[in-house]
Amino acid sequence: MAEIARFEVSEKLLEQQNSFLQKARKNGKIRVGVNETTKAVERGIAKLVVIAMDVEPKEIVMHLPLICREKHVAFSFAKTKKELGEKAGIEISTAAVAVVDEGEAKKELQELQKKLLELEK
Repeated sequence: MAEIARFEVSEKLLEQQNSFLQKARKNGKIRVGVNETTKAVERGIAKLVVIAMDVEPKEIVMHLPLICREKHVAFSFAKTKKELGEKAGIEISTAAVAVVDEGEAKKELQELQKKLLELEK
């Protein structure tokens, strides 16, 4: 089965990403789910995409890194769907989220985007 991740996200970066997601959830706006995430990227409003690594089958989310690269949107990975759902502020698991408005965390978003784009190279 094909893997979707070309790079590994460090624990430190995961913590920073989770912190940012919680702030964006409170002060900004996020889209939850693969369909909503895909629409946000295609429409050019996504600023950061986070994809869960434990999605089965992988084909459900395999297109997200491709369209993120095409649209120049930073993307990252979360360990589990459950963890991603919690950070997104919902009570159920989710395969992907897209941050469309960072709220008051603009500086954190820029820092995260820079680190993720460097990792991807």
